[in-house]
Amino acid sequence: QKCIRTGDIESVGDASHLTFFEMLGNWSLGDYFKEEAIRMSYEFLTSPRWLGIDPARLSVTVFRGDEEVPRDEESASVWRSLGIPESRIYFLPREDNWWGPAGTTGPCGPDSEMFIDTGKALCSSECKPGCSCGKYFEIWNDVFMEYNKKADGTYEKLDRRCVDTGMG
Repeated sequence: QKCIRTGDIESVGDASHLTFFEMLGNWSLGDYFKEEAIRMSYEFLTSPRWLGIDPARLSVTVFRGDEEVPRDEESASVWRSLGIPESRIYFLPREDNWWGPAGTTGPCGPDSEMFIDTGKALCSSECKPGCSCGKYFEIWNDVFMEYNKKADGTYEKLDRRCVDTGMG
């Protein structure tokens, strides 16, 4: 799908943000969930049949949880099973690893983002995926819509969990 950047328009012009880009992705509307989505993402990124990215260059982020929704240990466990070491799995807050809802209520959930290490030096001891220094470049995002945010602000599990993946 063709996309025009709006949410982070102030970032346009740096080494990784354009005004217009094409987003490649797909949906699972209940056919598969976290484990299958992460495994397919990893295979596409690392298999010589597809992009062939060296797994040693990949770092991932997952939702660290908060007072409303627990930490996404399921996604982290899948990444570990694929060989991503604990040192390259980062648990980040809602502002970094959560999608939605599109309005004040509705489907939403944690996401897991994949980053490639560009080889640049760490900018500080706090440098990690999501840092704007250019060391890490986000290349894919798997959104796991497993919650419904209700009008009273609470979250309930969805009966049918969905995945929205995208890379661009």
